[in-house]
Amino acid sequence: MGIPVVAAWPATICFLALTYPCLARLGTLNYRRLGPGVRQADLASLLMTVAMAAMVSPVGFPVPVAGWQAVFVVTACWFTVSLLRARPVRGGSRRCDLHHGVSAVAMVYMLAAMPHGDVGHRVWPTMVDPATTAGFAVPVLAALGLAYFAADGAVTARGALRARRDGAAAASGTLSRAGCRVVMSAGMAGMFAAGLAV
Repeated sequence: MGIPVVAAWPATICFLALTYPCLARLGTLNYRRLGPGVRQADLASLLMTVAMAAMVSPVGFPVPVAGWQAVFVVTACWFTVSLLRARPVRGGSRRCDLHHGVSAVAMVYMLAAMPHGDVGHRVWPTMVDPATTAGFAVPVLAALGLAYFAADGAVTARGALRARRDGAAAASGTLSRAGCRVVMSAGMAGMFAAGLAV
């Protein structure tokens, strides 16, 4: 993906470390009480952490790009339908559905539009030829992705800090979910920035 190895390893470790709180929430929370919207968000977060670790990993990943794209297209469609419903599913919110839908579309774009010329990713087909360009195809979309994820990370962090400061009673896993979302948004913004910098 064009990320220097010295930065790729820490990013890979960070994204893989985020799988733990996602799995912990999926294994311990009472989703019957919290609602299916919360479970869907936690599953989408787990999917994103694994995919982002694979994207930045210096050694690559055995799942072909078409497989990742198919999973993220289905994810984007799922959250788009959820967003367009008359009312959100129990435990869900329109903002959360929008975020996960945008995240899935951003992953499809990143998988297709970013050359993966490093050793571990040579087998991935892309929309651009690494010989002609090292950056994103349609860079304005990458710039929009960068702006969205930077803003989302800031808004989520501010909301979590405010809720914690005010002592508001949070549902199980809320702070863990917010922390993961902040790190994931920062990671997405960083990946878009790295692609635009070349």
